Amino acid sequence: MGTLGGGGSAGGRGRAAGPPGVRLVAARLFAAQVLRGQAQVTFLPSAAAGAVFCVALFAAGWEYGLYGLAGTAVGTATARLLGVDRDRVSTGLEGFNACLTALCFAVFLGAEHVSTALLAVAGCVVVTVVTAAVVRTLGVCGLPSLTLPYCLLGTVVTVAAPGFRHVWHHGEGPAAFARAATGSTALHPADLARGFFTGFSQIFFMPQWYVGALLLLGLLVAGPRTAAVACLGNATGVATGWALGAPAAQIADGTTGYNAVLVALALCGVFLPARAATLTYALVGAATATVLGPAVAAFFAPSGGHAFTWPFVLTTFVFLAAAKSFPVLARSGVPRPGRGDTVTP
Repeated sequence: MGTLGGGGSAGGRGRAAGPPGVRLVAARLFAAQVLRGQAQVTFLPSAAAGAVFCVALFAAGWEYGLYGLAGTAVGTATARLLGVDRDRVSTGLEGFNACLTALCFAVFLGAEHVSTALLAVAGCVVVTVVTAAVVRTLGVCGLPSLTLPYCLLGTVVTVAAPGFRHVWHHGEGPAAFARAATGSTALHPADLARGFFTGFSQIFFMPQWYVGALLLLGLLVAGPRTAAVACLGNATGVATGWALGAPAAQIADGTTGYNAVLVALALCGVFLPARAATLTYALVGAATATVLGPAVAAFFAPSGGHAFTWPFVLTTFVFLAAAKSFPVLARSGVPRPGRGDTVTP
């Protein structure tokens, strides 16, 4: 009887320990999904890369690290609660737009305000709904959603924000007519080095070169080929900007390179197979996105909007749609799994 009693006691302890164990596994699974969501900003379904990205954002400022992490978590949790396809959630595809949405609000509305934090949480919920609508709509055309959901929501909120006193804390709104570029175009080695690294950090709105260095490290963690394509895209953006006479300050702050990085990654190894032909195609796309950047900025300037990653989204849509007419781009290779929505060239 004593043995049975002891066995019963042990069994009771096992049952008591069971639920916490299950909760721990569930927590780890969710944490991995959140980290993959951060990494998916650059098409990486890698929790390790996402962890490095998280460190990079905290290096920029604890508030940005918190907004990025919390935003990704809210977007991922919302998708889970709404029953979104498990594969999309597990690979982080329901987190990256929420991450960028939260960071967008933090940067442009002021991370220190309670109203910004509340709006960011609400925005991350809404962008999950917008993502579902965009995925459903573009899927008919065989195109991926990319960062379009965040671009749509970020544009609406930043344009509307000056009209709400509890949301806007910066005095006059940012609306202004676009002006011709000014400043020296002489590019010094320090400008070049800074522009290279900030070309990565500006993907997350961060202007610090060391944040870009950490993000590049995250890309290296995911794979040297991925990092190489990103570096070539970045270099193409910088070179295009310099050749066309972009001010050195604009190159140094990374705004000529970040869209080019994303386009290069999308068109060489994610939605098209990584080959010499697609790399060339991707770098042409990277140069195109660099030229499109000032056009988009000028278009949104009168309403107080921002370019965000619109140049990347628009360029990638055009180049992916066109790729269906170029069989050579899809020959001898299969796109690696990464950013969700598959494309059939």
